[in-house]
Amino acid sequence: MYRIGFDAKRLFNNTTGLGNYSRTLVNNLAYYYPDNAYFLYSPKVQKNEDTQEFINSPSYSVYVPKGLSKAGWRFYRVRQQLKQHKLDLYHGLSNEIPIGLDHYPIRKVVSVHDLIYKHFPKQYSAYDRQVYNFKTKYACEHTDQVIAISESTKKDIVDFYQIPEEKIKVVYQSCSEHFFQDKSTALIEKVSHRYQLPQEYMLYVGSITERKNLLGILKAMTMLPKAMEVPLVVIGGGRAYKEEVLTFIAQNKLTKYIHFISPKNEDLPFIYQKASVFVYPSFYEGFGIPIIEALFSKTPVITSDCSSLPEAAGPDSWLVDPYQPEAIADAIDKVLENSALQEKMIERGYDYAQQFRGEPLTQQLVKVYEGIL
Repeated sequence: MYRIGFDAKRLFNNTTGLGNYSRTLVNNLAYYYPDNAYFLYSPKVQKNEDTQEFINSPSYSVYVPKGLSKAGWRFYRVRQQLKQHKLDLYHGLSNEIPIGLDHYPIRKVVSVHDLIYKHFPKQYSAYDRQVYNFKTKYACEHTDQVIAISESTKKDIVDFYQIPEEKIKVVYQSCSEHFFQDKSTALIEKVSHRYQLPQEYMLYVGSITERKNLLGILKAMTMLPKAMEVPLVVIGGGRAYKEEVLTFIAQNKLTKYIHFISPKNEDLPFIYQKASVFVYPSFYEGFGIPIIEALFSKTPVITSDCSSLPEAAGPDSWLVDPYQPEAIADAIDKVLENSALQEKMIERGYDYAQQFRGEPLTQQLVKVYEGIL
C-alpha cells in the first residue's frame, strides 16, 4: 500500500478540463487500486455535484490550509503537511509541484497538460506568462517523472525546456464513464426536450475562447448550401471572445441556428449521443477530452489536424486546417450528406477510443508510480 498525495485545487474548484482530468484520474485510482491511501490537498473546497464524491468519503483524506491565509500554500507551505502525512509520492496534477520538495523523502510526479502560453503568448498577460513558465519549468526539472497527456505535449516539453525524453511518459486522459453507456432513445428525447434542442444538430463543447475557434465553425456555416442549414448547439462559457461570437451571429443572421445551453454534467452524454456530428476545430489543445467524449458517444468527429488533436481523434475522424473555414464547411457538408461515411466514422472512432478507458490508463499511471517508488 502506498500513501499518495495530490494537488487537488483543480479537482475541487474547476468544472472544466483540468478539473475533469483531476477528478477522473483520482476516482479511477481509488476504484481500481483501493488499497492505497489517497490524500487531497486544496486551498479551498467547493461543494457541488462534481466534488461531492470526494468529500466525506473513506477513500480520500481532504486537507485545506488552516487560518485565513492561503497565499503560497500550494507552492510552499503545504510541504509540512506532506511530510507529516508520510507520503510516499506526491502528484502535481496541473503543471506544478511545491518548491523545495527535493529535500523531503517524497517521490514526485507532475502532469503537464499543455504549453499554450508558449504558442499563444498574446492571450496571456506578461505576469501570467512568467508565472506559468516558471512553475512548469521548475516542476519538470525537479520532479522524478513528468507525465505528458499527449505526444504533442511531450514534444513541447522537450523543445521548450530541454527535458530529456526518457524523463517524460505519455499517459493519455480518460473521461467520465457516463459516456461509455448507450442511452435509451426515450431518455435522450427527454433530455433533448428539457433543453429544447433541435431534432438534428451539430455540437460544440468547450470554453468560448479564441484558441478554440468557435468563430471558425460559424464562418463555415455561412458557406454551407441552404440544404445543409443544420443548427449548432454550443456548450461552454466565455467573455470577450463570446461577445465577438454573438456579434458575428447577429451580423450574419445565424441567431435561429445557434443554441447556447448550460446543461448539467449528467445530461451531457445524452446530448452528445443525439448530435449528428461533433465539431471541434481548435487551434491548439494539450489533448482534447471533448473529442473522446464524442467518440465514446458514437458521434462522428470533425477536428483539427494540428497539436494533439489527431492523437485524440484517431485516423477515422475528419481532420481539417482550423485556419480555413471553407475546409470546416466542406467537412460538415461531406459528413452530414453521407450516412455510410457517418457509420464508418462512428464504428472506427468508437474502436479507437477503447484505449482511453479508465482501467488501462490507470494501469499505465500506476506503472509510472511504481517505476519511481
